[in-house]
Amino acid sequence: MWRLFCIVLITTAVLATTEAYAQEQSSAVDSKKQLKLSPGAAGRSTAAVPANTPPAQIAVYKSVKPNGTAMSSGRQPLNRPYQIVRYDCFACDPTAKVTWHTVPLYLRPYNQLIARAASDYQLDPALIRAVIHAESSFRPAIVSRKGAVGLMQLMPQTAQQLGVLDASAPAQNIAAGSRYLADLIKLHNGEVSLALAAYNAGASNVRRYNGIPPFAETQAYVERVAILHKRYQQAG
Repeated sequence: MWRLFCIVLITTAVLATTEAYAQEQSSAVDSKKQLKLSPGAAGRSTAAVPANTPPAQIAVYKSVKPNGTAMSSGRQPLNRPYQIVRYDCFACDPTAKVTWHTVPLYLRPYNQLIARAASDYQLDPALIRAVIHAESSFRPAIVSRKGAVGLMQLMPQTAQQLGVLDASAPAQNIAAGSRYLADLIKLHNGEVSLALAAYNAGASNVRRYNGIPPFAETQAYVERVAILHKRYQQAG
């Protein structure tokens, strides 16, 4: 009788343990289902995200090719060391320690593409080169934290409106960015400084403030592009 009672107790304990384990595994499966990525989610979970979560930053990978050439890319290099950097508009940080009157110029890259865009949209090629320098420091694969892409840092919506298929392709980016800049210059009656302010902060903000908006970033940007423009003109 005592032996039968012990067997009943052991069997009950085993069943209880098994049921608890099954519930635990079921909860784990449900949790995994909640964290399953939806198609095109690009690494984001479908689980709820707190409202105050900061937006994801886009990584830029900086590496050196075997021949010693430095390069930056939005894709992780596979066969060489790299470091991850974050990027925003090169000339937009008001606290940047760059000396704009002496920073090295990019006189040779994309000469033909810039000359073609200047001819197509009646722009000074030195101005196009100054904007590229200010926006991306001549790095075609750069993607900013806000999502702007390429040499002239085109926002996705702007690129789409201009018919750009690949904003990281220098030919498409320079042509579209130059066209956009030319349109802004016409919109602001030839006032290049206002067009540059609109390029940085949006035409609506230029209208709102009836001039260059009182944003430290925009004011720094306009001033620095003007310095670069003059230097590229002088450099020929």
